[in-house]
Amino acid sequence: MTKKDGSSILVTGATGTVGSELVKRLVRSGQDLITAAVHSKNKADKLKPYKTLEIVNMDYDKPETIADALNNIDKLFLLTPPSAEMVDISSRLVEEARKNRVKLIVKLSAMGADLEPGFTGGRLHQQAEEIIEESGIPYTFLRPNAFMQNFVNRSGQTIKNHNAFYLPSGDAKISFVDARDVAAVAAQVLTKNGNQHLNKAYNITGPQTLSHSQVAEILSEETGRTISYIDISEEDARKGMKKMGMGDWFIQNAMELYNIYRAGYASQTTTIVEQITGRKSISFAQFAKDYVEDFR
Repeated sequence: MTKKDGSSILVTGATGTVGSELVKRLVRSGQDLITAAVHSKNKADKLKPYKTLEIVNMDYDKPETIADALNNIDKLFLLTPPSAEMVDISSRLVEEARKNRVKLIVKLSAMGADLEPGFTGGRLHQQAEEIIEESGIPYTFLRPNAFMQNFVNRSGQTIKNHNAFYLPSGDAKISFVDARDVAAVAAQVLTKNGNQHLNKAYNITGPQTLSHSQVAEILSEETGRTISYIDISEEDARKGMKKMGMGDWFIQNAMELYNIYRAGYASQTTTIVEQITGRKSISFAQFAKDYVEDFR
C-alpha cells in the first residue's frame, strides 16, 4: 500500500451489513483516505462504484495481509466475523495496529458483552475489548442490539415465501437497531476530532422495544400482506438454522442470545444515536418502509 498523507481509516468487514453502510457514509462525506478490507474479490464488487476507495484483501489466517492492510493506517474500524476464532483474530489485528501506531480503534462489539454470565458471543467480544484496552491504543466500543436487517438477511425468504417468520423468542421485547444508525455512529466517532468518545463503550439501540408479534404487525402494514410471527421451540430453531447452512457455533450462540432476549436483557433503550449523530434513531416502521421490496 502506498504512503498516505493525513488521517487514513481502515474498515474491516467492509462488505457486511454495517461495514458496507460505513464505507458508503465515509466516502460520501468526502473522506478520501478510506481503505476497505475484504476477504473475497467477488464480494468486493459491491464496493467498486466508490472510485476514491482503496480495496485491500485481508485474510485473517495470513499475517502478511493484515500487516499490509494496516500499513500507514491511523484509525481502524474493527469488525470481526461471529466465530469461535473472534478473540484470536482480534488479537492479531490489534497487535499489528499497535506496531503501526494506530491512533484509534473503533470496535463493533455487541450489547450484552458485559453481561455475566451472558452469552458465548458476548464473552468473546468482552475478551476482544480487553485485548484492545491492554494494548494502550485509544478505543471506542460500539455495542449494538439486534439488527433490524436480520429480518431481511435471516428471515427474508420465509417472509416472502410463507408470509411468516419463525423464531424461538417468545414474547420478548427487544430494542432492535437499524444497522444504518450503527454505521452513522461509527462514522461520527471515526471522523470527528476531539476526545469525547475516547475509551468509552456505547450501547446502541433503536427508539422503542418491540415483541416479534409487534414486528409482524408493522411488516404486515408496510407490505400490505398479513405477516405472522411463529414462536417455535429451540429444537425446531436449531433444525431450521442447520438446514439454512449455519454452523454449530453460530447456532449455539444464537440459542443463547434468544435466552437473553426472553429474560428481558435486550429491552433497554438508549439515546446514543441521537447524542452522537444529532438525529433520532430510525424506527422499525421506517426500516420496514425502506426495505419493503426485500419482503416482496
